[in-house]
Amino acid sequence: MILKLTMPLTQEVREPAMIVASSPVASTTLGELRGTTDSGIHVFKGIPYGAPVSGRARWLPPQPAHAWSGVRAATRFGPAAPQATRAVRPPALVAAIGQPAVLDAGQAEDCLVVNVWTPGLADGVGRPVLVWIHGGGYYSGSGASLHTQGTNLARRGDVVVVTLNHRLGVLGYLKLDHLLGADYAAAGVAGMLDLVLALDWVRDNATAFGGDPSNVSIFGCSGGGSKVSHLMAMPEAQGLFTRAIVQSGPGLRSMTPEAGADLTNRLLVTLGLSEAEADQLLVLPPEQLMDAQSKLVTPGAAMLGGSQVGPVLTDHHLPAHPFEPSAAPTAAKVPLIIGCNKDEMALGLGFHPRLTTLDDAGAQAWIVGALGDRAAHLLPIYRRQRPEANAGDLLITVLSDYMRTRSIRLAERKAAGGSAPVFMYRFDWQTPVAGGKLRSCHALEVPFVFDNVEVAPITGTQPERTRLAAQVSTAWIDFARSGDPGHSGLTEWPTYAPTDRATMLFNVDSRVVKDPDGAEREAWSAFD
Repeated sequence: MILKLTMPLTQEVREPAMIVASSPVASTTLGELRGTTDSGIHVFKGIPYGAPVSGRARWLPPQPAHAWSGVRAATRFGPAAPQATRAVRPPALVAAIGQPAVLDAGQAEDCLVVNVWTPGLADGVGRPVLVWIHGGGYYSGSGASLHTQGTNLARRGDVVVVTLNHRLGVLGYLKLDHLLGADYAAAGVAGMLDLVLALDWVRDNATAFGGDPSNVSIFGCSGGGSKVSHLMAMPEAQGLFTRAIVQSGPGLRSMTPEAGADLTNRLLVTLGLSEAEADQLLVLPPEQLMDAQSKLVTPGAAMLGGSQVGPVLTDHHLPAHPFEPSAAPTAAKVPLIIGCNKDEMALGLGFHPRLTTLDDAGAQAWIVGALGDRAAHLLPIYRRQRPEANAGDLLITVLSDYMRTRSIRLAERKAAGGSAPVFMYRFDWQTPVAGGKLRSCHALEVPFVFDNVEVAPITGTQPERTRLAAQVSTAWIDFARSGDPGHSGLTEWPTYAPTDRATMLFNVDSRVVKDPDGAEREAWSAFD
């Protein structure tokens, strides 16, 4: 049963009578917490790390949460950040894997919470800490997902797992200083500053949860991967994490101040406000802001470079693009795993009614429509490499490689920017559900990373999936513990370099391949 939070997180939360005295208690810098235990792992949910950011505090840098007295119950997930209504899955996808489980306590601006899974409390073990930053672009998602529950990962690796919520969409990334003055100089990166504050909380409280504050790895998929990239570019985040993993979300560029101002002005027009009335943004109901945002943001567009909301370059907080034209200096000493899934775009296109009747001319028109005339040369090269493939499969492969080649570009710039190692992967395993239409789709690797395939219908039922989950989750754990993802349970995983492009291909039989599909990769060198 999923319990709903019925009181604001700013109020003191007393222990429900149902929690027995033997439940685990953690002593944090803000007060004591009582959690639960799941299969030997202690779980603490909905822990506030930041003070409320609603009302006149909107878009201001976050402040630490207020301390509480007594023992606070930490047994229920907190609310997600305000966001547009969850997108409706195609009926065929719902038939195959069902609707996503809703594990949050609704939505609220007072959403700055973390969740922790740990094998031990204040026991001096000094476990690696893995902090998951959720996906959903920069406008949706939360740290409460069935696929990212941390029990199995914490138990497999004897590690501490943290997930979190932070401000999203226009409430987290809206340039306002040109209209509201210097107090709002950080408004365009408010959501990223939430992440920095959450990492401050992890540093200050890791020991209480049996973790090592000097060994913190951040990882995320899709928009979460891009947030990881951006944290590597933020001076304030330096030293708060030691390693990083970017899954299917290479964040090369931020929004420019000009693009940020344009989004703000279009939002005002959508709301029927003038620039002189911009202060009304501070008092409008969040639902009204989300409704306006939904008219300006196309879900999934960022997968093909159409970033419509996200961090805005800001002199002090985000002074440079993370990896454009080169790696930000703050990324130099951070070891990195980066990669993507072989068929990223199958999640959105796998059930498209035109896919089975498409010919090469139709696929070419689709590619040019999505990427522009500069992509017109790609399909003929892919056709020569894959003469037996149908046009629909080629379409998915070409569009999916936008993500792959951007990941490669980030890896090469990261390797050139410092001596810290870079490791490249591609997740090739294909799910059999829905007649194989989803292939190796976007975000398919997430339940494998968390060792949660048993609760993820999208992974099917074949026994092979549990073996692959053990390989992937162990690689992530090994990287967090030692910086070497091939330390145990895998074939040796060498570092990535442009000279050989060594890439781990995750599949039933995972293996390292040098420059996989090199001719197709090379075709993108003329695409910028």
